[in-house]
Amino acid sequence: MTLTLREDDFEAFFQVPFNVYDGTPYVSPLKSDLKRFVSAAANPLFDSSDQITLYTAHRDGRPIGRLTAHIHAASNALHDQKAAYFGYFDCANDPEAATLLLKAAEGWARARGLTSLTGNFNLTAMQMIGVQTGGFEAQVFSDCMWSPPHAALQLKANGFSQIFPMSTYETDLPTWHTHAGPERHPPEGVTFAPITRQTLSARLEEARQILNISFADNPMFVPVSKEEYDFQAKDLKWVMDKRLSAVLHHEGQAIGALICIPDLNPPLKRMKSRLGPLAPWHYLRHRMTNDRAVVIYYGVRPDWRGKGLTPLMIDRISRAALKAGYKTVGGTWIADVNEASLRQPEKIGATRLQRLHLFRKAL
Repeated sequence: MTLTLREDDFEAFFQVPFNVYDGTPYVSPLKSDLKRFVSAAANPLFDSSDQITLYTAHRDGRPIGRLTAHIHAASNALHDQKAAYFGYFDCANDPEAATLLLKAAEGWARARGLTSLTGNFNLTAMQMIGVQTGGFEAQVFSDCMWSPPHAALQLKANGFSQIFPMSTYETDLPTWHTHAGPERHPPEGVTFAPITRQTLSARLEEARQILNISFADNPMFVPVSKEEYDFQAKDLKWVMDKRLSAVLHHEGQAIGALICIPDLNPPLKRMKSRLGPLAPWHYLRHRMTNDRAVVIYYGVRPDWRGKGLTPLMIDRISRAALKAGYKTVGGTWIADVNEASLRQPEKIGATRLQRLHLFRKAL
């Protein structure tokens, strides 16, 4: 059986997980979104076409593995490093194919004078990251990574070390409600800014600013420019649940933000992540029956930490979600080193859904 490597074949790149992950919880990004994300010409993350490439492994002509090799120049500048990253590492349980892909990414990085290779990053630390190492049967939420058990083993077999442990969590809202206690109220002078069609753009810009200032001390974080944020969140204004999301104001200034969306994985899976004539029907059907929501991120301005704003926002969206018919709220990854953020799911009785790690190799 012949194994070959191709570069920059997007159609094969998109097809890989459909060929190798049938019957698993994996859900692909929408094809049109994936195409613009991995395009150096379209994605403002990249300064040139030399900063990203796509590799696919083909067994007898059939694509069975893929990954990106890419550079996050702003991260390298901020952290004074010469790092390369891999992303979208999806592969059949085929050790030879995995080695072919990883060696190609290593060679790409070495040719550019880079000294390490780390992943998964799809494509930055503020997007989907990690390789799953536990909770493989979980029904993952939107914006959360899923990997088969053999992915971590393939990386270890090729000399990658497991680092930076993370977890995702989910909260059963009826159970939370029985232990929630009285509703929390904002401190004096603090208000929830209205999120309407007219104010949505302003609220999202405030949320970006809160993201940058509240995550500034987190490992690997790089401030997100307005251009990058708008690019990544192109469809957020259409899918964000305004009943659950929140921006907190004090004297007209944003001091906290929480962004929440419905879990969109079920309709994406039914549509095979392709837009077609039935896409609106799938989406509307899902909105009528969906009972899962996802907290994309939350943060509080550093000078307002310790004043109960995060528990306030979580209490508010949990009550609003239950009222809106949601039964479960999930969240994207939280790193073990972020002890303050880890306390929040613990306080509301959330259960761990997945375990993830980054994998790094010195070159």
